[in-house]
Amino acid sequence: MPVSLPPALELCLDLLRCPTCRTGRLHPDRGALRCPVGHTFDIARHGYVSLLTGTRATSGDDTAMVQARDRFLSTGAYAPIRAAGALLAADAMAERATVVDVGCGTGYYLAGVLDQVPGARGLGLDTSARALRSAARAHERAAAVAWDVFRPFPLADAMADVVLDVFAPRNPAEFHRVLRPSGRLIVVRPTGRHLAELRGWLPEMVAIDPAKEERLNRALDPFFEAVDTERVEYPATVTRLDALDLVAMTPSARHVSRADLSGDGIPDQVTVSVLATAYRPR
Repeated sequence: MPVSLPPALELCLDLLRCPTCRTGRLHPDRGALRCPVGHTFDIARHGYVSLLTGTRATSGDDTAMVQARDRFLSTGAYAPIRAAGALLAADAMAERATVVDVGCGTGYYLAGVLDQVPGARGLGLDTSARALRSAARAHERAAAVAWDVFRPFPLADAMADVVLDVFAPRNPAEFHRVLRPSGRLIVVRPTGRHLAELRGWLPEMVAIDPAKEERLNRALDPFFEAVDTERVEYPATVTRLDALDLVAMTPSARHVSRADLSGDGIPDQVTVSVLATAYRPR
């Protein structure tokens, strides 16, 4: 039986373009989206649509990583990060705004933005099918699409009021293309102090590159100008399970073993430290 078109996806259809012929708008057709030329993309029963074509996309989060992220985010430990990103985004949005969350994961941060602006709609992009199952349910006005951030986006030009990038890879040229001239790019990334106690306990965790800010500025500078930066830093109390989920929800999960995680001395408090910046297009 064909999957019906999810209401949130219907709300965002005008934003999407066929990734194969690059120009055709997509329309619903018996449980799929189809362009005028006939390229067809199935709508998953979980509510998202995959527009990925050709070579394999960069690896997305697996089931264990997504489950760990769901558990950890449900504790509220990252709620101040979500609030900071949402406020920066809301400052740039009218009531009928469009938000694109690149590397949306489970849709946690996108939902926070949409809660701030009752008439806004959202579109999350991610390569992880497992994460997109959650993203498709994260908010009634948020649609979810499988896509690789490193490829040209299957989106119309100048259609977004906000592009949201939270702990995710970046494609500055595509961010610039899909943003309206009056739009804003919101980038949230960790500082060197982020989760320092956890990294001290588990040296196998992926380190934060001390040149990260310099590389970010170099990549964005041709396309964007920073207009506002908020530093969000606070201590977060964590249980042992919370701490293990923090490791498991990140790329560090691929670099540690069960033996690494079984030792004593796991911290019961960690420093959360991120920068959230709003950029305007040049």
